[in-house]
Order: sequence, then structure tokens, then C-alpha cells
Amino acid sequence: MKYKLLGNTGLKVSELCLGTMTFGGRGMWTAIGTLPQNEVNELVKQSVDAGINFIDTANVYSEGLSEIMTGKAIRELGLKRDDLVIATKVRGVMGEGPNNSGLSRKHILQQADESLSRLNMDYIDLYQIHGFDPLTPFEETLDALDTLVKSGKVRYIGCSNLAAWQIMKALGISAQQHLAKFVSLQAYYTIAGRDLEREVAPLLFDQKLGLMVWSPLAGGFLSGKYSRNAATEEGRRVNFDFPPVNKEKAFDIIDVMQDIAQHKGVTVAQIALAWLLHQQVVTSVIIGAKKPEQLQDNLKAVDVKLSVDELAQLDEVSKLNPEYPGWMILRQGADRKV
Repeated sequence: MKYKLLGNTGLKVSELCLGTMTFGGRGMWTAIGTLPQNEVNELVKQSVDAGINFIDTANVYSEGLSEIMTGKAIRELGLKRDDLVIATKVRGVMGEGPNNSGLSRKHILQQADESLSRLNMDYIDLYQIHGFDPLTPFEETLDALDTLVKSGKVRYIGCSNLAAWQIMKALGISAQQHLAKFVSLQAYYTIAGRDLEREVAPLLFDQKLGLMVWSPLAGGFLSGKYSRNAATEEGRRVNFDFPPVNKEKAFDIIDVMQDIAQHKGVTVAQIALAWLLHQQVVTSVIIGAKKPEQLQDNLKAVDVKLSVDELAQLDEVSKLNPEYPGWMILRQGADRKV
């Protein structure tokens, strides 16, 4: 396991991060997973034993139950809290009242306390906004997050699922008003969904933000269970067909991954994860599992090395179609390349 700095900080996180969406199972989250505490403990132990020090959850996962089970697993396994980097999120609906969602100061401060209570911890390492709130000014959101950092309840702040302009606007406000800045983005990025590369990835490089990748197997579509000529009645996609994927293009990509996987004696899922680990913009890839065997397969991706030729094959079959202004920027910048 390798460890990378999270953005422009001195905090080291493992290149794989344990995701906790499969923990518990309440409401809509039953489609993702319904793991009981003993199985949660097993997955957490397996991850930490493999070198993972980074665990990501959210207040909305299983309506708070995921946070409870994550904290309980750490205590029951006797893990040292300070050896771990715990990330959680705020934004989603956490009750029926009009102020029980969003990124208002009231909701953020309340939810930070409730997350700490569920986790049974004194502080959160990385507190992330889970998305954009069109009703709350960024100034209010960032000031509330800054309050949490100054209070010691939160060490670093991050964002998730934002557009490039939104991230840049937030960073500008933080700089202007001397508030804590986002150090990372959590976003969807896979070899079958490379949209991030158009606007967001260049921003991350320029502003030195870390990238945590969610759903690196495209909701299981790149797990090896799916191919053009074989249907499956297993997996998350059967009941929860998300995130959106151009399936015909994805099947072309899977064909190439299958050839490379067969040549290396590894799985298609490991190739998909290894491709992400080879991308310079990626800090940590979030992996989740329902079974120890599935987690073990994903953990092995850190040992898969892709050659220059293999990376070129994968890039060719998965690359984005040129879009304006990207193609014009490349054309005009040709004489000024470093």
C-alpha cells in the first residue's frame, strides 16, 4: 500500500480508501448493502491489515447507521483512532424539517455534532460537503466549516460532486476571507466515465487539490460480471442502475480490459482499479464491498502494474471525444508547451 499527501497538506492517506455505503442498510441504501456489525468489523479489519488508513462515510448513508457502525468497528477491533483518517459528509436530508438538509450554518454545525456522536469520536479528519446547495451562499457554508476547523472538531474540509467553477469560486472566497480551504474533491471517475478530465482535473492540478474517487467500478459495471454477450442477475446494477454509463462504449473498454486481465492473470475489476491508480490526478480510490472475497480482490489492485503499451490501449478505447473549448485550447497552446 502506498500513501499519498491529500492535496496541498501534510496528511498522508492510503491509495485505497474503505467506503462504507454497504454498512447497515436503511431506506434507499438497502439496494447498496445491508451488512451487520460483525461483517462490518471483518471488512474494517481486513482493510486495515492491508494497510488502509483512510475510511470514508457520510451522515446520509443508511440514515446515520453507517457512521455508527464505522465507529463501533474501530472500537471493537481495538484500533487506534489517531492512526486512522476518518472522512464523513454533510448536505443530504437528515429529517423532515425545513432545515434538515442543505449547507446552511445551522445544518452544518448541527450535523457535525451528530456525526461525531454517531462515530463516537472527538474529531473528524476530513469533513466534506456532499454536493452543491443552490439555496445557501458559499460564504455562509465556508464560514460554518471554518468554525468547525477552528473549534478542533474538524481537521480538514473537502467537497464532493461540484463543478469546476463552483470549486474555484469556493477557493476564491476562502482566500479572500481567510477561511479554511477545501483540500480535496470526492468525485465519480472511472475508465468508463472520464468526464472529470475536461474541466475538473485541470483545476485539481492547478489548485493542488486531492482527488478521492467514488464508484471506481461504475456501480459494479466494471466488476467483470458484465459483458456484451453475457447478462447477469447479480450485483448492485440489477436493482440500482447507477451511475449512468454509456454501456456500448463501456463494453468496448471491458473487452480490452479482459484481454489485459487474462494476460496478467488478474481480474477485470483489478485492471479498472489499477488504471485509476496510474492516473496522476488520483489521490485515493474508494472501494466498498459486501463480502471479504470481493474486498480482497479489490485490495490486490495495488500490485497490478500496467505497461506503457497497456495504458495506451486503455486510453485509446476510453478517451473522451474532443469538445470546445478544449480542442481549441490544445491547438492554440501547442507552441507554449513546457
